[in-house]
Amino acid sequence: MRIRSLGVIDDAVVELSPGFTAVTGETGAGKTMVVTSLGLLLGGRADPALVRIGAGKAVVEGRIALAAGASAVVRAEEAGAELDDGALLISRTVSAEGRSRAHLGGRSVPVGLLAELADELVAVHGQTDQQGLLKLSRQRQALDRYAGEAVSGPLAAYTEAYKRLRAVAVELDEIVTRARERAQEADLLRYGLDEIAAVEPRAGEDTELAEEAERLGHAEALAAAATAGHAALAGNPEDPEGIDASTLVAGAHRALEAVRAHDPALAALTDRIGEIGILLADVAGELAGYASDLDADPLRLAAVEERRAALTQLTRKYGEDIGAVLAWGEQGAARLTELDGDDERIGELTTERDALGAELGALAEELTKARTEAAERFAAAVTAELASLAMPHARVSFDIRQTEDPDGVEAGGRTVAYGPSGVDEVELLLAPHPGAPPRPIAKGASGGELSRVMLAVEVVFAGTDPVPTYLFDEVDAGVGGKAAVEIGRRLAKLARTAQVVVVTHLPQVAAFADRQLLVEKTNDGSVTRSGVKVLEGEDRVRELSRMLAGQENSEAARAHAEELLATARAED
Repeated sequence: MRIRSLGVIDDAVVELSPGFTAVTGETGAGKTMVVTSLGLLLGGRADPALVRIGAGKAVVEGRIALAAGASAVVRAEEAGAELDDGALLISRTVSAEGRSRAHLGGRSVPVGLLAELADELVAVHGQTDQQGLLKLSRQRQALDRYAGEAVSGPLAAYTEAYKRLRAVAVELDEIVTRARERAQEADLLRYGLDEIAAVEPRAGEDTELAEEAERLGHAEALAAAATAGHAALAGNPEDPEGIDASTLVAGAHRALEAVRAHDPALAALTDRIGEIGILLADVAGELAGYASDLDADPLRLAAVEERRAALTQLTRKYGEDIGAVLAWGEQGAARLTELDGDDERIGELTTERDALGAELGALAEELTKARTEAAERFAAAVTAELASLAMPHARVSFDIRQTEDPDGVEAGGRTVAYGPSGVDEVELLLAPHPGAPPRPIAKGASGGELSRVMLAVEVVFAGTDPVPTYLFDEVDAGVGGKAAVEIGRRLAKLARTAQVVVVTHLPQVAAFADRQLLVEKTNDGSVTRSGVKVLEGEDRVRELSRMLAGQENSEAARAHAEELLATARAED
């Protein structure tokens, strides 16, 4: 990874090798920025406060080698990413204003895609993850993850039935609890539908009546205009000497008709004048008919206005125009049918709810059985791992229980509470030594014991649901002495099948690493390119001495450091 302008890091390159890499350094030197950087590459939240003061943006670039055909490769290529010699290049930029951009294989992608790929690429664990393990929901998720298909299959069926049951219950509750409101809604709909039915409007009737009212209100003026227009076109019988358009056009046509044979152009004009004469005659006839058919009956006008007033009452209440009123009526009728069928619908929903409840109870029993079987195997595997972590007498077990609830589902002959993940409450118990009663790890485990329990859980997962890379941020917190040596030894064993990166303060852990990286600040308080370096030989002994005694040149510390390294190498 290359990290620029992130926290205390100015510009640094972190080269992570296969196997076990330990990242060490003084408190505040920037070791945690390694974890933060990897989190950004894997779609983590972009916090503008991470941008180094004075810089416009922070940039993290990473190169991840992937196995050919891995689903992460397929998903990346679907997004348009291109592999670089079998590796995937990822870049994340965070501006000081809070904007974030992600690139995958040279292609700009949504940050969510990085998070999608992260699940199968890297498992990140830190202090917050230890605290998360104290939550019952996280403990159930851990058990379900370990159980695999034995739980995921029944859980998927249960989840689907649960969603259907919740939807049915919500609808049933709405119908029953809102009965009064629904009855009032039905009465209002009936009133409105009756009012519309009494008027019996037709689609477009309001427009037609508006046009007719306009025509009837100006009937005399319209008739006079039509008569005058007819006289101008076809002549006035009361004025035989008058000149009209038809007579003039006819005269022009006769004059041209006599000589049209001498010039084709003139013949064409003669034909057009003939067409004009025909058109004038047609229009004159239609004007005469319009004038004679025009109804100036005031009674009809009154009837039209009365009808328009009735339609206006409807449009004022139910829609902008009669079309909208009719649409409201159709929707209202459908809604009224639904409301009037409440009793029947209540019966249908009640029957469906009971059937779904029985189905859910049966699936919950299947889920409980699968979890119980997996819990025995999971607890035995974690207990075996704890024996390798200087807790030889510790015993881990699971308490899988249900809570009585009269409103729940029937499972195992009892009516118990249920949720989206089943009816089980799963709690991880720890008995740290013989004779000690199993207690919840939140109450029965010290900080160091909790660190080792979490590591043991992850090692068990590595055998059943492995990921290529594991990153532990101070998983050894609260641990020292022999327990720290055992954690280092177990991390080294895990690194034989996966890449393991550990941010640690413990020399006993760092000594088992295949590669040790030192993060150190310059005099101005920043970490530069030269501030992250691989420790070898004497440099590594000096750093382990500092971690042991706080003194790089202490002979006793140096001897102890060399002994730690020799012990670790002897077990490779």
